[in-house]
Amino acid sequence: MDLVDKTEKTFALTTPLYYVNDVPHIGSAYTTMAADVVARFKRLLGHQVLLITGTDEHGQKIQRSAENLGKKPQEFCDEVVPSFVSLWQLLNIQYDRFSRTTATRHEAIVKEFFGRVWEVGDIYQGQQKGWYCVSCEEFKEERELLEGQRCPIHTNKEVEWRDEQNYFFRLSKYQTKLEALYESQPDFIQPESRRNEVISFVSQGLQDFSISRVNLDWGFPVPVDPKHTLYVWFDALLGYVTALLEPDDEPTLENALTKWWPINLHLIGKDILRFHAVYWPAMLLSAGLPLPERVFGHGFLTKDGQKMGKSQGNTLDPVALVERYGSDAVRYYFLKEIEFGKDGDFNEIRFINVLNADLADKLGNLLNRTLSMVKKYCAGNVPPINKEAIPDKNPLKAIGLPLGEQVKQAYEALAFSQACEAVFLLVQASNKFIDEQAPWSLYKQGQQQAVEEVLYAVLESVRLAAYLLSPIIPNISSDIYQQLGFGINFNDQLESSITAPFATHATWGILSRKQQLGTPQPIFKRIEPLTND
Repeated sequence: MDLVDKTEKTFALTTPLYYVNDVPHIGSAYTTMAADVVARFKRLLGHQVLLITGTDEHGQKIQRSAENLGKKPQEFCDEVVPSFVSLWQLLNIQYDRFSRTTATRHEAIVKEFFGRVWEVGDIYQGQQKGWYCVSCEEFKEERELLEGQRCPIHTNKEVEWRDEQNYFFRLSKYQTKLEALYESQPDFIQPESRRNEVISFVSQGLQDFSISRVNLDWGFPVPVDPKHTLYVWFDALLGYVTALLEPDDEPTLENALTKWWPINLHLIGKDILRFHAVYWPAMLLSAGLPLPERVFGHGFLTKDGQKMGKSQGNTLDPVALVERYGSDAVRYYFLKEIEFGKDGDFNEIRFINVLNADLADKLGNLLNRTLSMVKKYCAGNVPPINKEAIPDKNPLKAIGLPLGEQVKQAYEALAFSQACEAVFLLVQASNKFIDEQAPWSLYKQGQQQAVEEVLYAVLESVRLAAYLLSPIIPNISSDIYQQLGFGINFNDQLESSITAPFATHATWGILSRKQQLGTPQPIFKRIEPLTND
């Protein structure tokens, strides 16, 4: 179970490979936004980053969705996949690899992996009897089902009874090893509530699980028995491995695992936790491969306090949301207002109020009014103040000096809301400071030095806030930096890792007196409240 040595400055992370039975929903967007924030943060630290996303395109659910539309499964997938790509573009997601499980290269990886597990005797043929949820692509235990033989996740759908010959993976063989893994690496599953859930499940005794289907054409055939089709999870999880291949690499496990394996972080929704925290590590152990470092299962999203679903008529279209309010607005709300790991709610009135209060009134207004005063009192230039001239007891400097490390720790813990809250303490303090110091009055009194010290401290605080928030709101942060005279765009992966290193820009006091400040421009326009029209 020892991890292989990796280059210290590499970091690989994944979103789930999303099911393409329909266009992407807000839950898929939520996971992907979080992954993008982690990737951007790691790039600021100077890491080489590989962010993997993609689509899971096999299985009975896909086949049925295609048949209902009178289409072939591949045709159906090819029509749905672009909706994921376009949404990631709208959300400003900087992914590096997009993995599709229908790819020819992926089939080669699946076959080789199957061969390894087959050779050690961990695959056998047997009879599968039980309740099957097509939406989950999973057999359910009797104790899990809701009244009326309904799935506990897809509560409006009944499970189906199956009695068929399948190939099985010997999951039970790895119970002891998995329990040892959870004990020796307590951070392997996060947050703690998810870890406890998995430990409880495993402690009840693991059962071997089916890795094939019969009477299903849509998928890869089992290498040793083409009458069977590989079960979607045994296929889909390996999409993470396929994505590691360089474009010109021959599709072999050796080539795929050379640089980026093991994955540092799998980001998933809690509904697929069992597959990633139990099945996946057991499969890797069987194949003799190192395990990923961390699996993080976040919570579900609700809308106005109710679970979202088409049957309830309360779905939230992420495309419409971004097109109406912008990517930074959507990213900020979901990552600031919802504690990552717990369930969270979307309410459009609260959404608007939070954005107006934080991005327009607090941060945007602070930058605008400060730049206007710099233009009026300092000829538009950064005040010629050495940061050492501002005492450490200055309220803004006192907050700013440790802030970079605080926010870094929050990002590393995936505590995005804590990172935002810490930064906005500085923003709020800056607004209060400028009101109390009243540089307009100091200017009238002829206290130019005092005016410059006040404005420098506020400008530097705005810059620091923008930098530390750049993984979450890259467009707004870029606008702020450019108005402060920096030639940095946080949407440029190369530039963000080279010209804006965390060790420098996360410290307090790097504004240079040589910088020419820009004309004040709104970084976020207030959103008009919704009406009942």
